[in-house]
Order: sequence, then structure tokens, then C-alpha cells
Amino acid sequence: MFKPLITGAAIAGLLLAPLSGFAADQSPATIAEQATVYGLPMVDLYKLMYDQAIDKDNPQFKAPFNTLHNESNVFTPADTTIVTPNSDTPYSELWMDLRAEPMVLCVPAVDKDRYYSVMLTSLYTFNFGYIGSRTTGNDAACYAVAGPEWQGDTPKGIAKVFQSETEFATALYRTQLFDPADIDNVRKIQAGYTVEPLSAFLGEPAPAAPPAVDWPKIDNQSAKDDLLNYLAFLLQFAPATGPAAVEQPMRAAFESIGLEAGKPFPPAGASADELAAIKKGSEAGFADVIAKLKHMGENENGWSVTTGITGDRAGYNGDWALRAAVAVAGLLANDTDEAVYPITNADVDGQKLDGSKSAYTITFKKGELPPANAFWSVTMYDGKTQHLVANPIDRYLINTPMLPDLTTNADGSLTLYVQKDEPSDPAKKANWLPAPDGPFYLAMRIYWPKQAVLDGDWQPPGIIPHALTKKG
Repeated sequence: MFKPLITGAAIAGLLLAPLSGFAADQSPATIAEQATVYGLPMVDLYKLMYDQAIDKDNPQFKAPFNTLHNESNVFTPADTTIVTPNSDTPYSELWMDLRAEPMVLCVPAVDKDRYYSVMLTSLYTFNFGYIGSRTTGNDAACYAVAGPEWQGDTPKGIAKVFQSETEFATALYRTQLFDPADIDNVRKIQAGYTVEPLSAFLGEPAPAAPPAVDWPKIDNQSAKDDLLNYLAFLLQFAPATGPAAVEQPMRAAFESIGLEAGKPFPPAGASADELAAIKKGSEAGFADVIAKLKHMGENENGWSVTTGITGDRAGYNGDWALRAAVAVAGLLANDTDEAVYPITNADVDGQKLDGSKSAYTITFKKGELPPANAFWSVTMYDGKTQHLVANPIDRYLINTPMLPDLTTNADGSLTLYVQKDEPSDPAKKANWLPAPDGPFYLAMRIYWPKQAVLDGDWQPPGIIPHALTKKG
């Protein structure tokens, strides 16, 4: 997941109703409020696309459109550019321009015990398809990703065609890393991921290149201050046709305040009163999203757990506030069918986790490890920096592949020892997750969760505080 434009909000339901019934006679302020809620995730994603695929001078630049970029490093505390880094599944990133023709994504055979996924996301931030262990399996195959206007039968050699509702889209690959020594195996799999235009895949002449786009510059501040102008720009690549035709009444409402696809906003003829109303409405829209965030997630033994989110158009079902809140909580987040992310910074008593004040244990009863079809992990993060925590054994997480080396209790349960000092008992040391000498938080990741997680029948165990001792 990537850092969003709105930061500092706790990831914890807006009470806004789904925006399915827009009327052009609503006040400009109300329409601007709703347009802000609708447009925020799209502008958030545009900033990421601009940084990674357009602005070659940006330190976050990865590769131009239709070119795959593989991340093949193992995160350590020295990596400080990403907060709450994912040490389980190194990423590969692809930004697609689908205006001229579909792109073909081929994947190699992946060993059956290794999880991988390719999440396909439109400019709407809808996850419109998955390739990988859960959905298509681990066999080698080729898939096409087409834009909204493409029509035709499934081409020869293509296992499935995924259709984006927008002319630009992204594919985020996740490849399981068992442990740091496994990184070369991950790199070999990543080398087997290939991307090419459909014409090249079929050995046919390429179609005419699409027109160049004059991409507007964007940064965090301009994305907030000029969000509706960026939204108007992006709508030209998101036609209200096909499944998106349900948005036509909403687009008409936007147009009633001058917010039209591909045109500058606010329009030159807007009055001072109209501009003030639009500004007021946009500010209310940002507040709506923060309010939604505060009501997301169920408290399960002190962990915030969000399930029941299917990130496609049908799953959100017009709840634009939920879509925006999910993007703010973690842009390019998985559907919860693909992964669930319990997170906590408090113990069972509600006290903030702090390695300078307490030691902690997390005990999974026998047979009650996180129910995952793929794997699970618990990762430690510094509460001040949001980075991994340096420690003498270079251990930043505990995960499924480590289970054979962990010590179980006499009753078959498994206890993790979360503390700043190394335990003196060798059995406890095997299960030690080093904490900082200060505040911290824990993120659990459950990949391809079983139904018990999705239904809430399984809940993560609470974190139990203990008095500090000199050597654990």
C-alpha cells in the first residue's frame, strides 16, 4: 500500500449515503462536497502515477507507461522512504496506457507453495481483476488488459481478458518472500513476468500511437488545493459508458457547476459567490472522508480489523465515501478476499504499546493461528518513524515460513514475545519479536484469508502487557 494524500488520520462505515441519485438542482456547495469525496481517490492515484510513470526526475519514478518495474530488495530499518513497509511480498509495478490497444501480461509458473498476485486497478481505484494464486492459480499463462472501448473475442494464447473502465490503469504484483535468503528466488520469478502490447504478442502491426497527453504537475499541496481541477482532467480518460454509465446523473450534476471532463475548473465565468461555495463544499468533502475513516474497522481484542471490502464497482455499490476512505487508509489496498490487515498500537487494556514501559506477549491458542490459505505475518514498526526497528538479530517480523523454528507451548499454543530486550530463555528467544525502546505498533497481514477471518469467527488475540525485567 502507498502513502495517501491525507495523512495523520487514524485507520480505525461516512455516514454519507451512496451517491446514486444526483440532481442538478443541488447547491454548488453540496455538489462540490460530493465531487470531492468522489474525486479524492482518483487524484490520489493520479499523483502516484505522475510520480512513478510520468515525472522522470521524481525520486519515486519507476518506469514509463507499459514497462514493468521490479522491486527486489529486502526492507531493513535503513529504508526510510516508505512508511509501514511490506516485507512479505516484494512489489512489481506497471502503469498501463490502454488507449491504443490492450497490454498482455504473462506470468511464469510459480512453485505451488509460494503466493503471488497481480492486482489490476483502474483510475477509479476500482480493483477490476486479479491474476494469481487465489484466482487463476500458479500455472504459467498470459492475460490481456483492455481499455473501456476495446471490443473483440479473446485472442489466441490469452487465458482471459480483463477490461478496465478507464484508459489508464495499473497492475501491482506481489510475490511472496519466505525470508531474506529467498530474495534470489523472488528475483527469478519477477524476471519471468513479461509485458507487451497485444499486437506484438500476436505478431501483428501496431496500431497508431495515441495522442500525447499534457500531464499537469501535481504534488501533495496542489492535490488538495486543486483537487476538482485534477478530477476534471482525469474524467476525460474515464468515459461514463459501459458499467460506468450509472454515473451519468452524477456527471451531469458536476457539469452544472462547470466541472466537465477535460476542461479547466473552476470555469472562467464563475462568480465570487460560486467560488466561495465550491471551496466550502470541497472542505466539507475532505472532512467527510476523515469522518468515514474514524468509523472503519472493527475492534477485535485491541486490533483494528477491516473485512467485507470488495474493491470493484459492484463491491462499493456507489458508496464513494467508503472508496475514498479505503484509498486514504492505504492506496492500492487489496480486496479483503485477497488480504486482511489487522493493525494495533494498543494492548488489551487499551494502553499504548511502548517497549520502554512494558514487555508483551501474543498467544495463539492451539489450532488458532491466523487462518490463511497462503500465509500470515506480524511485523513490528517504530511508533515514531513508522519504519522497521533495528535489533541485534535483524528480525523485523514473524511469519508462516518461520513456524518450524518457533517453540510451541506444552498445550500446543504459540506465544510471541514482544519486547526490547532479548529473552534469557532460549525457548522464548526463538519466538522473540524485538521492539524499540519506545512506542511501536504491529501490523498483521493475512494473505488469502480463510472464511473464518472474513466472517469474524476468528479474531487476533489481544496483546498482554508484562512488567519489564532486565533480560526478558
